[in-house]
Amino acid sequence: MARTSELSRKTSETDIVVRLDLDGTGRTEIATGVGFFDHMLNAFGRHGLFDLNIRAVGDLHIDAHHTVEDVGIVLGQTLGSALDVKRGISRFGQASVPMDEALVEAVVDLSGRPFVAWGVSFERPMLGGMDTQLIEEFFRALAGNGLFNLHVRQLAGTNAHHVAEATFKAVARALKMAVAIEPRAAGEIPSTKGVI
Repeated sequence: MARTSELSRKTSETDIVVRLDLDGTGRTEIATGVGFFDHMLNAFGRHGLFDLNIRAVGDLHIDAHHTVEDVGIVLGQTLGSALDVKRGISRFGQASVPMDEALVEAVVDLSGRPFVAWGVSFERPMLGGMDTQLIEEFFRALAGNGLFNLHVRQLAGTNAHHVAEATFKAVARALKMAVAIEPRAAGEIPSTKGVI
């Protein structure tokens, strides 16, 4: 059964279409109008082995906030849709990713309950045309709309680009592990409740 989804969202601030294949090979086509964000989303798809197509048009004449947050909203919803009832998945995932002096750990539980514990900081306010505060906003929107627990901790790092890239890669790799099909689960829901 294909674990794919395509969703869109159009508001007075943004117009976004996201297509996701959880069992892809990491092929991406990203166009948000925010160069650094595109770079991070490409890394996210590649390291999660997700085929990911994102097209976003937003009110960038104001700033990138609405675009980045709304992409997180739609990507989270698309992830949830592609997972359906989460039958046979591993559910939990964890990854630590270094990038030179930076080291970031991400842990996820596809629990059906949104929660984010954020422990990442940036020594620069901007990366290209993107406010570094928006990185947390993106992941809060992603987990909130994907209905999963996300813990992210920066264990080392001073270079803001390295910290940001390690963060996107760590979350992607943790999600890759969590969405993976567990052969021994025989298609069961990974919860003692019988539902997630």
